[in-house]
Amino acid sequence: MDNTLSVISNWVTQIWVQIIIVLVITLIASRIRHVILNGVERKLSTIENIWSTSIVEALRQPAALIIWIAGVSFSLDLVRAEYQTPIFDSIPTLRIVAVIATLTWFLMKLGRFYERHYIEKKVAENSSYDRTTVEFVGKILRASAVVLGALVAMQSLGLSIAGIVAFGGVGGIAIGFAARELVANYFGAIMLFLDKPFQVGDTITSPDREIEGTVLEIGWRQTIIQRFDTRTLYVPNAAFATISVRNHTRQINRRIYEYVGIRYDDSAQLEAIVSDIRDMVENHPEIDQSNSIMVNFDRFAASSLDIFIYCFTRTTAWAEFQAVKQDVLVKAMDIITSHGAEIAFPTTTVNLPTETPLRVITKEDD
Repeated sequence: MDNTLSVISNWVTQIWVQIIIVLVITLIASRIRHVILNGVERKLSTIENIWSTSIVEALRQPAALIIWIAGVSFSLDLVRAEYQTPIFDSIPTLRIVAVIATLTWFLMKLGRFYERHYIEKKVAENSSYDRTTVEFVGKILRASAVVLGALVAMQSLGLSIAGIVAFGGVGGIAIGFAARELVANYFGAIMLFLDKPFQVGDTITSPDREIEGTVLEIGWRQTIIQRFDTRTLYVPNAAFATISVRNHTRQINRRIYEYVGIRYDDSAQLEAIVSDIRDMVENHPEIDQSNSIMVNFDRFAASSLDIFIYCFTRTTAWAEFQAVKQDVLVKAMDIITSHGAEIAFPTTTVNLPTETPLRVITKEDD
């Protein structure tokens, strides 16, 4: 009996057996972590709490990594204690750095999952929200987590934070000169998030550059725009500091600004035509009656008497606006023809004098 216990004791004290036991325990702990998180996630699915759901989803991989970091580092501690190898003296420091990196990863995933669930909830509820601000805050928090994690890791490695900050102040100037375009784009992104001339999903154009389309993404360096011809446009953020931008999504109406000309021969019907077109526009169901409506004889053109039509549609959608505009112009044309008049087109009248007879020049006259 004593011999058996001695054999078992000697067997257990062997380093490789201890390592196997630690790794098996680590594997079991990782499996338990998986089961627990699945159970918590099922219970949270009935609560619909964004924070709780985001924490559980973000915790899955980092929690498994923490467990394996603990198991592997403990195994390496056993090897270090057994063989006293100097190479393993850095295990405690590396363990701390790995844990810090894992926590930073967890915070980044938490911010990303919360951002995604928040947007999905607002879309499902059909609630208004500023997606650009949500994404901007998420990027700031993730960047802050990376910077904080890097500083703590450097401190754990024995580096002086004060020296790093001082070096960053001096080196930042050199980096700023070397990468001023990148820095300009970075600050351009910050100004876009603060001023909010547009946000993701808005339709914008610029009269200063060939920029038109729907905003897909506002990044740190560039803004991605889907053009109307389905091509993708990448615009550096610094460009928006020097150009004007029209945001068509934020407009409340679209304007009809057109001229319709009739012939000079139909001047007798001009006043009645203008009156009927004005009545048609003022009673059109798709024209916003709260905005300015003007239908007037405006000018004597080269070959026409021009009638000015100025009004605003209720819709802001481009396709619907075009349909309303077509309807207004077609009805204006019908009104003109109903009065026996015609829409003018460019013509030229040449008057030749008839009092002086024409003289035919022949070769004999030369």
